Amino acid sequence: MIHAVIMAGGVGERFWPLSRSATPKQLLNIIGRETMIEQTVSRLKPMVDESRIWVVTTVAQAPAIRKLLPGIPVSHILREPIGRNTAPCIALAAYAIAREEPEAGMVVLPADHVISPKREFQRTIRAAARTAAELGSLITIGIKPTFPSTGYGYIKRGKKISETGGLTFSRVSRFVEKPDRKVARRFLKSDLYTWNSGMFIWSIPAIIKAIEEHLPELADALSPLLKVGIRRRQAFLDRVYPGLPKVSIDYGIMEKHSDVLVTAAAFNWDDVGSWEALEKYLNKDDDNNYARGELVGVDSDNCISFSTGPLVGLVGVSDLIVVASGDAVLVCPRDKAQDVKKLVQKLKAKKKYQELV
Repeated sequence: MIHAVIMAGGVGERFWPLSRSATPKQLLNIIGRETMIEQTVSRLKPMVDESRIWVVTTVAQAPAIRKLLPGIPVSHILREPIGRNTAPCIALAAYAIAREEPEAGMVVLPADHVISPKREFQRTIRAAARTAAELGSLITIGIKPTFPSTGYGYIKRGKKISETGGLTFSRVSRFVEKPDRKVARRFLKSDLYTWNSGMFIWSIPAIIKAIEEHLPELADALSPLLKVGIRRRQAFLDRVYPGLPKVSIDYGIMEKHSDVLVTAAAFNWDDVGSWEALEKYLNKDDDNNYARGELVGVDSDNCISFSTGPLVGLVGVSDLIVVASGDAVLVCPRDKAQDVKKLVQKLKAKKKYQELV
């Protein structure tokens, strides 16, 4: 019996001004008609019933998520009082699930990835869940690199351990932080490295044991959730969460645990991490400009335009990103798309602009 946990606490700063604190990337229909979190839930069904889907989010985002996902039990929308990275997020969900079904399987997914086809995604998850149940291992999903990315972490595959559902599961040799361009090119040429997708599968007993072993302070703080009633849960979290360690699941557990396996995804994957990455999902004009919303260009090429209302006009420019949304407009070079986050931080630091982020 698989329970799915969707991590939906991100603020989506790289997609400003469309993304704001109360409506981040995962709550927007950046690609397709559904929001990204709705797409994540849709690809889980019918493999995982909505009654076994959980969402970990922020207090600010919870009301919008309830409206978007009315089929998910309200008690399964877990609200973090403060962000503490992925290890506390996952531990919170693990103990909450254990209270209902202590021997369940658990799949952890970010809310804002683009994945297709659904059939291959489900085949991968089913095979990983069977392997996790049989071996008691912690399993991560790797993505075969398609370019020398310096923005993703990498996983080096070691000895083959098993094969299930047409997928090979191998021991993780090591996790590698975001490399420089030279190292990324070397990884691309090797068949031993995959991108770290941030998707995980394990059993509830296995992940709780790993939390107790590697992050005992986290286990001590959150294990009372096994007995805390649903009505008292939020008050409990409000009290203990600020004192939790701020640590990722990769650093806190996966890199230290002795029994971690990786399998290469049987599906197409994109984390769509910035405006620049949207190119492939937008309409292309005769001048190689990519747009959603109205765009008219003159002597302009290779630009990305995203407008939720006004017409965007371009004259004599190239390689720009232009986003018009509500009360704000963004203009930046395509190769500076990752720096939008820096702009958002600057806006947050000025009181008169805080309502815009």
